[in-house]
Amino acid sequence: MDPFETRLKDIIITDGPVDIGTFMMLAIGHYYATRDPFGVKGDFTTAPEISQMFGEMIGAFLADTWMKIGSPSPVLLVEGGPGRGTLMADILRATKNVPGFHAAAQIHLIETSPVLSARQAETLNAYKVEWHTSFDALPPNIPMLFVANELLDALPMSQYQYQNGAWHERVVGLQGDKLSFGLIPASVQFPPQPEGSIYEVAPVRDEFARQLSKSIAESTGVALLIDYGHDHHGPGDTLQAVRAHQYVDVLDGAGEADLTSHVDFESVARVAREQAVVHGPVGQGDFLLSLGIALRAARLNQETELHRLTAADQMGTLFRVIAITQDPALSLAGFDKE
Repeated sequence: MDPFETRLKDIIITDGPVDIGTFMMLAIGHYYATRDPFGVKGDFTTAPEISQMFGEMIGAFLADTWMKIGSPSPVLLVEGGPGRGTLMADILRATKNVPGFHAAAQIHLIETSPVLSARQAETLNAYKVEWHTSFDALPPNIPMLFVANELLDALPMSQYQYQNGAWHERVVGLQGDKLSFGLIPASVQFPPQPEGSIYEVAPVRDEFARQLSKSIAESTGVALLIDYGHDHHGPGDTLQAVRAHQYVDVLDGAGEADLTSHVDFESVARVAREQAVVHGPVGQGDFLLSLGIALRAARLNQETELHRLTAADQMGTLFRVIAITQDPALSLAGFDKE
């Protein structure tokens, strides 16, 4: 048996079933701390690993936004959950000829995995980079350009299920010696739904959006968040696990698969609007196409990669893009058609 699964079972035996958020936090923490999960030999492939074009378009967006907010120097260039460092490397390559941008940019990466931090250091060895394990460790009161691709989906959430005319919280416990889902009385209530309906809330994700938008509001700048999810609240079970590019049972080999849930962008936007201005969400396909990715694809002969990144039946619609800014009058590339 995997050491993590043994540890999780010991926790359940000692303290009782764990809620879905705790299960996600423990499993994801173990998963990322012990491997590089990206690419063909890993468990999944993200947009920056599909093509350099993705990062180039993000770089163009960030440089354009930097100029629109007055080309501040210094400016924090921050990525949350930077994977192998591929996205940041492509951003920096795409912006190397933007006058003053690299001189102004202070590169900061938010990463909790020592394995991935080492990989990022290799990828970005030509640049001065600072690493942090939490957002609140960033230098305060400096304008910021923040980007995160597939970060929000990995933040823990909770699940509630409507059963026998009442809401219950979904938990992970033991049935014999196997992990299993169960229900306990819920501490919160929602409007009644059809029997068996599951409702997800993500206080950790909301708190991250609140902290990020507060920082943007206080220091100017922009945050760009890209992830898969939905624009409006609704019931549904979106907890999923991926191993070797295949969906697997969430409880099968806990801690050895990528564990995520779909992002509720309505909730993220609502929280962010408490302190800042929200643009989007828009589809990743529309966003990238408006930035000129089709022309770049033709030049690189990457039509297959373009289709994967932008087509509605690939990543173009399921993946959503949202931006958070301070200035309500700021016009952002990629969001102009809102």
